[in-house]
Parts: sequence; structure tokens; C-alpha cells
Amino acid sequence: MKNTGNKDTRSGFGAGLYELGSQNPAVVALCADLTGSLKMEKFAEAYPHRFFQCGIAEANMMGVAAGLAVSGYIPFVGTFAEFATGRVYDQLRQSVCYSDAHVKIAASHAGITLGEDGATHQTMEDIALTRALPHMAVVNPCDYNQTRLATLAAAAWAGPLYLRFGRPSVPNFTPADGPFEIGKAWVMHPGEDVTILATGHLVWEALEAVRALAQQGIRAELINIHTIKPLDEKAILDSARKTGAVVTAEEHLITGGLGEKTASLLARYYPVPMRMVAMAEGFGQSGKPSELMEHYGLNAAGIIEKVRELR
Repeated sequence: MKNTGNKDTRSGFGAGLYELGSQNPAVVALCADLTGSLKMEKFAEAYPHRFFQCGIAEANMMGVAAGLAVSGYIPFVGTFAEFATGRVYDQLRQSVCYSDAHVKIAASHAGITLGEDGATHQTMEDIALTRALPHMAVVNPCDYNQTRLATLAAAAWAGPLYLRFGRPSVPNFTPADGPFEIGKAWVMHPGEDVTILATGHLVWEALEAVRALAQQGIRAELINIHTIKPLDEKAILDSARKTGAVVTAEEHLITGGLGEKTASLLARYYPVPMRMVAMAEGFGQSGKPSELMEHYGLNAAGIIEKVRELR
């Protein structure tokens, strides 16, 4: 697959939300004083009676969204990933998940690629927090096109859903028309020697790694795990049985992310040698996104290194 031009994934969310505005009158949007950052302007301008600017009051916003959901609406709640999880965890648990409310949490500026904003805003534990909540689905798309499709699919998903995306422009390489189905992994490149499970911004890096490994005679199977929960366990186990080795790749702490969830699955049903590309315990630092990804080994080179450890 080729990069058709770099785009930020948050714009994919904005485009999807705007499309939903005309498709479904039950869709409403709430924002915590970050309309521009979340690319929600077009929806706000086109449907002002369905857009609620809640200000810097994220906990209150989650409560309002839960109330709208139990009243028959489909609220999309937009803010930074750090605020969409850590600042409002009580409301997520008590008001949203306990009620199994039809709330969609649109979490932008996630991960280390937030860059210069530094450790206070670079949430690297949000997947761990949200996937631990009962009823909560967790979706982490890889590019603009997939984020747009994930936004459209989220409106039809029954129950709460956490949609994670980022600020920087990244390669846009998946087809505009999919495939995309929540809970269904996508085998992007077949292989027999090792399985690479990648999510979010690491999918493009994994694709680059697959190409480089092929030149070394290693046939890697790449699976796009855009949905962390519910995880497509069958796709992972089928691939692990074929290749006998697994590498996971994610822009998240090693604690509580895709890697640990995959390790638990394999330990229960089909143990194979495994490695994880993820950030070690700790906080991030300020810097350019590409430099930080290289510093923490969250790139194609880091994936290749882990594959080589299994050979």
C-alpha cells in the first residue's frame, strides 16, 4: 500500500462527524473548548442546534453526554486523550459505562506524537484505562481514511466507545472505502515467518518493516488491529498458529496495551515466542514527533529489531 499524502487523523474524525450530521439526526457533538483542535468546526457550523460547547469542564461534559445518550441521542464527546480519560475517569465509569450509555469519546492528541506539548499531555496509558472499563469498546485507527470510517462505524455501535487519534500529519495509505468493521482485524500483508500486530500510527511503520524484512528473506504477516476491544482473537490465533512467532507494535505504554492483551490471549490458547514494541514504564518528553518515536523505538527499525530477536 502506498502513502497517498500525509494527513492528520483528527481531520478524519472531523470529516466523519460532519458526514454523520446529515446521515443521522440523533448524532450530537460536545466539545471542551477545543473545537478547532478536534476539527469539529464543520459539524458545529452546519448543525449548531446539535453542537454543545461545554467549556473546560470535561467531567461535566461526560455527564451531559450520558444524559443525552439515555434520552435517545448519540453524543460524540471531543477533547484531548489525556482529559478524555484521566480527568473524567469517575464519570466514564459511573455515568457512561455503568449505564452502558451510547456515548462516543473522541480522544485526540493521543500518544507520544503529541510532541512538543510534553509529558503532561502525552497520554500513553489511555488504552489501558479504557479497555479495563466494562462495556467500553476501544478503537485506534491508523490513518485519516480509517479514522473517518471508524467515526462512521462508531455511531452504529451499541454502547460506549473510545476512539483514539492524533495531531500530527501521518501517511494516509488505506482505501477510503475500507475495509473497516469494529472488532474485525485486517490482514494487510500475508506471511509465514512471523506475525506483526500493529495499531494506530505504528501500522504504517509496521508496513515499512514488512517491506524491509522481505528484502532479508523474512515473510512477515501484518495485521492491522484497529480495534483493541473487542479484540479479534480468532485472527490473532490463526496467524500465530501459522507463523509461530508474534510481535506487537503500539504507541502506548507496554503496561495494559495491545501487547499485554495479546500475551494474555496467547498464554491461554496458543503460547508462542513474542516481543512487544511499546514505550517502557515512564513519562514522555518534549520533542518533534518523529524524533520521539525514534528515541523510544516506536518505528520500523524498532519492529525489525524485535522480529530479529525471534529469528
